[in-house]
Amino acid sequence: MRSPDPSKPSYIAKVKKIVSDYNGDNVKVHVRWYYRPEEVVGGRKKFHGNKEVFLSDHRDVQAVDAIEGRCKIHTFKNYRKLETVGNDDFYSRLQYCSSTARFSPDRIAVYCICEMPYNPDEFMIQCDGCHDWFHPACIDMTVEAAREMEHFLCQSCLS
Repeated sequence: MRSPDPSKPSYIAKVKKIVSDYNGDNVKVHVRWYYRPEEVVGGRKKFHGNKEVFLSDHRDVQAVDAIEGRCKIHTFKNYRKLETVGNDDFYSRLQYCSSTARFSPDRIAVYCICEMPYNPDEFMIQCDGCHDWFHPACIDMTVEAAREMEHFLCQSCLS
């Protein structure tokens, strides 16, 4: 959906229903809005990916000509499997209640020794022993060195 401010990105909404008057004029779309992390209470966090959006309980009716195009909202699991992420690919792993400023689910899995949720924009290496994921910087390793490793064991598995 077109943003009234051309310097800001388009809004993202799920079209629920398209309606028109008797003549087929005045076409409206009923939508359910997706919010970006910077649009919610608390703002963008380190673990939010660039393409992360939250399905909200905020519903609205818009003129059909506000639609700019189509995008694809993937589950977090399916987004991680994409070989190529296009401009119109986004993912959602949480829902946001705009009236209470709460997320559902209220907890998500954390990884690494920093105990942060997974951010698909940041490279992580998986331990061959415990199968946990780690940010290279958190284990005193460069991303380049981590990418070159065929096998990796974390400090806990080495002990």
